[in-house]
Amino acid sequence: MTATLLVVDAGSASVKLAAYDIRGLDAISLRLPPSPAANAATQNPRRIARAHEQLPDEQQSIAFNAMLNSFLEQNAIGDVRAVAHRIVHGGISFSASCVLDATAERALLALSELAPLHLPIALDWVRLCRAIFGPDVPQIAVFDTAFFAALPAVAQRYAIPLDLQKTHGVRRFGFHGLAHDSMLRRIQHLRPDLDRGGRIISLQLGGGCSITAIDRGVPQDTSMGFSPLEGLVMSTRSGDIDAGLLTFLERTAGFTAERLERVLNMESGLLGLSGLSGDMRTLLASKSRDAAFAIELYCYRIRKYIGAYIAVLGGIDVIVFGGGVGEHAPEVRERILAGMEWCGVTLDHDRNDAARGTEETDARIGSSQGPVDVWVVAVDEGAVLAREAAGVLRGRANDNL
Repeated sequence: MTATLLVVDAGSASVKLAAYDIRGLDAISLRLPPSPAANAATQNPRRIARAHEQLPDEQQSIAFNAMLNSFLEQNAIGDVRAVAHRIVHGGISFSASCVLDATAERALLALSELAPLHLPIALDWVRLCRAIFGPDVPQIAVFDTAFFAALPAVAQRYAIPLDLQKTHGVRRFGFHGLAHDSMLRRIQHLRPDLDRGGRIISLQLGGGCSITAIDRGVPQDTSMGFSPLEGLVMSTRSGDIDAGLLTFLERTAGFTAERLERVLNMESGLLGLSGLSGDMRTLLASKSRDAAFAIELYCYRIRKYIGAYIAVLGGIDVIVFGGGVGEHAPEVRERILAGMEWCGVTLDHDRNDAARGTEETDARIGSSQGPVDVWVVAVDEGAVLAREAAGVLRGRANDNL
């Protein structure tokens, strides 16, 4: 019987479910040494099913149960040996994937204030899966922040008093780690001539947006920081902002912390600038001047970060786009990279226009004459979740020998 790894990638508004065949898990249940073939299979799990569902506003626990049971029944999935969960924030305590026990779940619940839209929902899925599959099926946490756990200190620290940083666990955590990991792996596969992928700038552009500088497989800097609010202009998030503006609004407009959080996270970004929508498709189709300016500022902020990260890396080999906007909006990609010939970035306009997010297809959109390679890739967070979880299970199997 096929040994199945279930993957749960829960966001604040939707969930992606997937199932992977991991033949090497038989060795875990039998406590036998995994064979080389089994190890190879668990290092590159084969996906056998997936689904993407929107989450309801109410009665979530009932809806989660129905979604999961429907997914299992429709795809005839049985023999679930483990479940991998995407956990957005691991804080300081969780810097690598791990099996969730009661202690770890309590620690994550205490972190909910750092990711209130994501962590409670993810933990609901953990509890549901434990109830359905039983206590002997491991629930494995894969952390979005883990990819950035070893950022250089100069990219990790804020210039605030050290005692505040230590007392309150303040640092730049970085987010979208699974997406940036996925893009890195794709470039390493597509460009084997570059040492571990070379110097890469990866852009995850969706509802949330982030950019990362990677040097030979090692992240050097990323735009999101203590929270997913820092960095680029996003759908409804402001991105970088002068902290003095926040204290000004507190003093002069009477804004509370809760009101500020809502404005910066839910009412700003493309939505706030355009007064129309946070959806890039709507703005591109609009003739509104405010919509056009929102897109201009969005692209300008990204281009500014690219320039900064070229300096961080000491040059650039590859720029890679992923995410809903990054994969589906050629006009946005073109605007972002406009005028960057000075650093060797030139687009092939026909290739760029043709790259509109075909499922699981990678597209090279840079000019063949340009020294900097430019790609659009299909980000596969589920595959990263499966590989990470399989690694944890292999470790458990080896510990049992």
